[in-house]
Amino acid sequence: MRFAMKSRRGPHVPVGQHAPKDLKEEIDIRLSRVQDIKYEPRLLAEDDGRLLQLETPGCYNYLYRMKALDAIRTSEIPFQAEARYPKSLIGKNFCAYLLELRNSSTSFKGIRKVLIDTLLDGYESARYGTGVFGKTEYLKYEEALNELANITKARGGSSQRQHQSAVKDLTLSPEVSNPTTIQVTYLPSSQKSKRAKHFLELKSFKDNYNTLESTLSRRMGMLEQGS
Repeated sequence: MRFAMKSRRGPHVPVGQHAPKDLKEEIDIRLSRVQDIKYEPRLLAEDDGRLLQLETPGCYNYLYRMKALDAIRTSEIPFQAEARYPKSLIGKNFCAYLLELRNSSTSFKGIRKVLIDTLLDGYESARYGTGVFGKTEYLKYEEALNELANITKARGGSSQRQHQSAVKDLTLSPEVSNPTTIQVTYLPSSQKSKRAKHFLELKSFKDNYNTLESTLSRRMGMLEQGS
């Protein structure tokens, strides 16, 4: 015996069906954001009872996988310092940070490519891999993670000290140099009058000389024409 539903939408009522238009649009907008909400929680707490199983014989690869992912969160690698990605996406941020380091031309260019590849491969194996990821693989991954953390911490501290030194040099006021002393000698009034008198006498002598020279030139010209 078959039953046909009268409602084409089924037995469920859409959220905000009889709400005002503005409210319904706001509800639809917020519901559409649900699919974009992503969060990567901590997988193993420090007091998680499952960690005690690692001290007993057995295969606990899934625990080492979770420890590898949690190690990224607890490391001192500043892959979230610039806030380029949402803080909730730990793994995505970490992989993007490693790829940026490998292709970077900044002060971190000297980091060994093998170290970055080890971390990328370890993360992929721990999260998505189907092979074995046990204690040996985890310790290798943890060692590479600590090495990168030490390198970034050391270089980050060095660049910060250089920045502080540069700021200190700019803020220091330059030493005020002693002004150059210019010594001015003033002549007595009697010497000033003598110098002015000598200047006038020299000018008068020069004018008389020019007059005499022009007179002699005219007379010489007249004599040459008469001869």
